[in-house]
Amino acid sequence: MKALGKVITAMVTPFKKDLSVDYERAAALAERLIGLGSDGLLVGGTTGESPTLTEEEKLRLMETVVDVAGGRVPVWAGTGGNNTEAAVALTRKAETTGVDGIMLVTPYYNKPPQEGLYQHFKTIAEATQLPVMLYNVPGRTGVNLAADTVVRLAQVPNIVAVKEASGNIDQIAEICRRTREDFIVYSGDDSMTLPLLSVGGTGVVSVASHLVADRIMEMVEAFEAGNTSRAAEIHGELLPLFKVLFITTNPIPVKVSLRYVGFNMGGFRLPLVEPTEEQCDKIKGVMKQVGLI
Repeated sequence: MKALGKVITAMVTPFKKDLSVDYERAAALAERLIGLGSDGLLVGGTTGESPTLTEEEKLRLMETVVDVAGGRVPVWAGTGGNNTEAAVALTRKAETTGVDGIMLVTPYYNKPPQEGLYQHFKTIAEATQLPVMLYNVPGRTGVNLAADTVVRLAQVPNIVAVKEASGNIDQIAEICRRTREDFIVYSGDDSMTLPLLSVGGTGVVSVASHLVADRIMEMVEAFEAGNTSRAAEIHGELLPLFKVLFITTNPIPVKVSLRYVGFNMGGFRLPLVEPTEEQCDKIKGVMKQVGLI
């Protein structure tokens, strides 16, 4: 299996003034992110405002980013949802775009029990030849994908990874301990990347990498090389940025921060809105502190 990435950027979706998707800017963003040091890209995740994208828009974004990546880095596509049949259909369409893997979020709002989660993910995985990354983010979905369930799902051959955003380091450590050796555990929170590495994780599906992919990669590689003091130093330097990018709902802060570095990604589709003036000031302050502006 090809390398799937250590610092995967969950891409924002650029919009034009009329809030239609700006595919040209999406291509430019993908190129920028690869240049900054991301060794994987994710299209159509929550950071990409996926709840307000149509299926056609998602598929065209996948094609756009795959074309730009040109095999240099793997491209993941968010095809999950809370309707198993619909997720299967989108996953099969995503296969035709050339993406390298799919990410499946835990079903939101209908809050299935653990057996329902198992059957949901297993059904989608068995409908595709692509590698599958599970995504556990109970703060958004209202349901936690338990370690026991991840361990069961890791036995499905093409379920190869989990993006863990529960914030529960004990749960993450249990997954790392009990899954097969080649099963990949990613952090779903930038601020949890270093703690996750310390219990056996691999890397991060990142928001902050829109701005500092190179420094996050340096942190991961320093840890892997046994230079834990350097990894901790980088973590400490970047922690204010990791925190301020979630001062309000993601992806509002990161999209605004890209404007401040001269890479405008446009506005937001409702129900997301522009940040307050106070929030903008805090974002700018931290960006100056970490040397981005």
